[in-house]
Amino acid sequence: MTQVDRQVLLQQLKSDYRHILLNYFTPDKTLKEQIDKFINAVFCANIPVPQILEFHMELIEDFSTQLKLEGRSDEILLDYRLALIDILAHLCEHYRCSISKESKFVR
Repeated sequence: MTQVDRQVLLQQLKSDYRHILLNYFTPDKTLKEQIDKFINAVFCANIPVPQILEFHMELIEDFSTQLKLEGRSDEILLDYRLALIDILAHLCEHYRCSISKESKFVR
């Protein structure tokens, strides 16, 4: 993957993650599918976990700035740690299943 392709992919993943965050606490019935699609893309592109953390922190900082400009408290943003934990748990499960499948082939 070229550097340009990787940058485009990272921008798309960040946009997808932003969409997930914005809809995380809504009754969006497609959210689980969106999370799965995001996790699959991250896994297949071999994106490191710190990159996901960076997405999260940048978006939360942007949201915080916007809330402050609106004169509102940014305390609610602490709840979005749950979204990050959920995403990372799904990714870890994906890695765990992948390793289990690989170890079956090795035996």
